[in-house]
Amino acid sequence: MEINPSAGKPAQQDMLVNIPKLISAYYTGMPDPSVPEECIVFGTSGHRGSAFKNSFNERHILAIAQAICDYRREQNISGPLYVGIDTHALSVPAFASTMEVLAANGVELMIAAGDEYTPTPVISHAILTYNRGRKTGLADGIVITPSHNPPDDGGFKYNPPNGGPAGTDVTNWIESKANELLRNDLKNVKRISFEKALRCPTTHRHDYINTYVNDLENIIDMRVIRNSKISIGVDPLGGAGIHYWEPIADRYNLNLTVVNKIVDPTFSFMTLDWDGRIRMDPSSPYAMQRLIQLKDRFEISFGCDTDHDRHGIITKSAGLLNPNNYLSVAVWYLLQHRPKWPKAAAIAKTIVTTGLIDRVTSKFGRKLYEVPVGFKWFVDGLLNSSLCFGGEESAGASFSRLDGSVWTTDKDGFIPALLSAEITAKTGRDPGIHYKELTKELGEPFYDRIEASATPEQREKLKKLSVSQVKSKELAGEKIKDILTNAPANNSPIGGLKVVTENGWFAARPSGTESIYKIYAESFSGKAHLNQIMTEAQDLVNTALEIKEEFV
Repeated sequence: MEINPSAGKPAQQDMLVNIPKLISAYYTGMPDPSVPEECIVFGTSGHRGSAFKNSFNERHILAIAQAICDYRREQNISGPLYVGIDTHALSVPAFASTMEVLAANGVELMIAAGDEYTPTPVISHAILTYNRGRKTGLADGIVITPSHNPPDDGGFKYNPPNGGPAGTDVTNWIESKANELLRNDLKNVKRISFEKALRCPTTHRHDYINTYVNDLENIIDMRVIRNSKISIGVDPLGGAGIHYWEPIADRYNLNLTVVNKIVDPTFSFMTLDWDGRIRMDPSSPYAMQRLIQLKDRFEISFGCDTDHDRHGIITKSAGLLNPNNYLSVAVWYLLQHRPKWPKAAAIAKTIVTTGLIDRVTSKFGRKLYEVPVGFKWFVDGLLNSSLCFGGEESAGASFSRLDGSVWTTDKDGFIPALLSAEITAKTGRDPGIHYKELTKELGEPFYDRIEASATPEQREKLKKLSVSQVKSKELAGEKIKDILTNAPANNSPIGGLKVVTENGWFAARPSGTESIYKIYAESFSGKAHLNQIMTEAQDLVNTALEIKEEFV
């Protein structure tokens, strides 16, 4: 993965997206249903695209919104639908389009009081809060967000009554129906004006901020943070949680400073990510440069991405923690400080998340639950409390309330961030120090992930990698213990391949949201061993995709 020379530097004016042109493209774009790139496609996190590429515009959203209404009728989902949006430029017009269709279909809508932005975890929390104890008239939700993607992208996610990301059976149904509507020139889409939609008796304003903020004391030990008076720095990265952090500080009397209060759809305040693009990824040292430079001003700092479902933790001792490293510390801490969690509840992680979590889980005698990439695989377990924690290497996590019951079934950036403050306050040492101590006991992992562009055909080939394509009996000098094409926990296809040895592993898979593929690798035997694993993994992928030259 070649690092752009501008990575970590402030965005330049000529790089910023032209917002008027983007909005115009949203309303004027005419996607061609015969072109795959212009169709509606639900990846691991809903439908994403750009109006400039005819992959996310008004016609897409009208079709998806109607498909969701049809799905709700078929499934007899008749409760309120909670709607959230983030701060991407395309989220506002997409919200208007969504409202026009949902209101025309008579859906009970819960939109934010004061036209506030609403993060992904807050929608999940609202759905579960409403549905608790109910068997009928259940609520569901929509979040209009492309997560941490660049400023010209838009995104649309559906969360069914379980509160989490919709499973493949649901998204396939919605995707198929929406594309059918697109092909038929939106003939069966019901629609009224946005102004009428807002005035409909079925449209209600909901106080998302206070409902969510007031419940945080039931998942995080806010008292210990308050009493410690530790200094906390927060950068919301101009995202949907921008107006949540100060109410959190006020409600719990925390010594918390929001260091960046700017909301700007061009995200001009960002430093550039690894590839020289603007991307609001709180786990990227390049995107988080501004807060990293302030690390010594606070005892603990953190940021969240644009829809606040991912976290980035910055410690005085170690700077920005790799998500794998922090999640390992979080599991280690939670299993010692949540006495009401059921002993049978398992720790869940995705197939490409660090093996250190396996070792921490084993240390405490807990069961490990390893699933394919995608937070949707954690939903049922978090909901019924058979899982007490679910985490993924891309800095997404959720975990149980203090009493062991469900909090959210979608990724929540707020709670891992606040947990880092709890850990620091409770133990007197930040998570960076705990990570060093943990690796002394359980071994130090060396982890890497590389990405490269891939055509749709190449992505399909990668998805179908088979055990027989691994010809060697060894990986980087160690005997291969396991070759996986299905996840150990639920036997679901991982959409790629994972090769495991005693002290290392690699996984190769196409992205579910971008035109790229990824190779992940980890070694507990040092950096040189990791490099060897990565080289052999690249060779396997290059052969499978018939690529003659290695990518960097």
